[in-house]
Amino acid sequence: MDKLQDTIDVLKMYNQNHIINLLNNLEGSKREELLEQLNKIDFHQIMELYDNTKKNIEIKENKIEALKYLDKQKLTKEQKEKFDRLGEEAIKNNEYAVVTMAGGQGTRLGHTGPKGTFKLDVYGKGKYLFEILADNLKEANKKYNVSIPWYIMTSKENNQETVDFLEKNNYFGYNKDDVTIFTQSQLPLVDVNGKLLINKDMKIKEASDGNGGTYTSLRASGSLANMKEKGIKWIFIGGVDNVLLKMVDVTLLGMAIDKQVQIASKSVAKANPKEKVGVFCKMNGHPKVIEYAELPEKMAEEVDDDGELKYGESHIMCNLYTIDAIEKISKESLMYHSAFKKNSYIDENGKEVIPQEPNSYKFESFIFDAFEFFDDIAILRGKREDDFAPVKNKEGVDSPKTTKELYEKYWERQQRNA
Repeated sequence: MDKLQDTIDVLKMYNQNHIINLLNNLEGSKREELLEQLNKIDFHQIMELYDNTKKNIEIKENKIEALKYLDKQKLTKEQKEKFDRLGEEAIKNNEYAVVTMAGGQGTRLGHTGPKGTFKLDVYGKGKYLFEILADNLKEANKKYNVSIPWYIMTSKENNQETVDFLEKNNYFGYNKDDVTIFTQSQLPLVDVNGKLLINKDMKIKEASDGNGGTYTSLRASGSLANMKEKGIKWIFIGGVDNVLLKMVDVTLLGMAIDKQVQIASKSVAKANPKEKVGVFCKMNGHPKVIEYAELPEKMAEEVDDDGELKYGESHIMCNLYTIDAIEKISKESLMYHSAFKKNSYIDENGKEVIPQEPNSYKFESFIFDAFEFFDDIAILRGKREDDFAPVKNKEGVDSPKTTKELYEKYWERQQRNA
């Protein structure tokens, strides 16, 4: 009863009377489950994030500079051989692990279920996104005679379905003992009046806290400790939806080792100044990815002495870290961004409300906001047709149609060059 009263006092303090009513109407295990959930919520943090949605963001005077990069196609033979040798050495010494962010659903693709379970119509019979990634890793294992630990981050929403899918498909031939599945952290959804939404299961409605939550989730799940036990020194983090993602690129890894940096990333050249992608830069002396909307038009169109866009390196979610970097970031608080979205909820009469317009805020952090904790980052420019074919939309750009074409063309080229 003390625990219940303490929780009620907190709810009163943060003006969440609708949840007090819910607690009073619930009994037994349902009430216990809700209490347990409420005791894990940082109400101060949530209300602070909610208050921030009503403030105008002050754009401070920032010093933005271009960031140096190396173009993989323009490396000298000696550079390429040196990087590859260093990268191979680290992989053969079992110092490398891969993390796949797979917490999303395939809703935008018109697919029911986790995004990684989407089947891309390639070569007639099709391939699942998880299968494409597993093949990529199996190829690296065979090449370097290792078995790379693979960590898959799901969400609470899709975890069970993902586990069942991978079990049913025997992890697409990947060694199950080298696969670790962990879940991403979540934050409550808040309506326009700062009230936490109630879900159909009579709990607080939550959503994943953005890809920036990967760092703390690696730590909280014990995956980071597990990597340390294995002697891992380098961690690659990528998404589930880029079918040309090179999760084991010895050139990228070797470049990071050679330059003695804690973070590295692969980019592709921006298609044109107006392409809606985040680009690498240095802001106030630290690496950063700046969103297209935040980059002044004049800067977006600036070119360097070679006629290349000065701010033309697109972030393609192909990031590499030392284990020390992950540890450092996992203890920091990343900035949260709010998104105004449509979310169904249960009203005070116990009825489900399905809104026609956006009605609530989702809070998420972005993976690249962590780059600012470091003084430097090594960037390797890849090629769009070799490195970037995400499947995100049902139709148009980055759709199954465009992704299938890029994937098949890439492998045709590989076979011709073999």
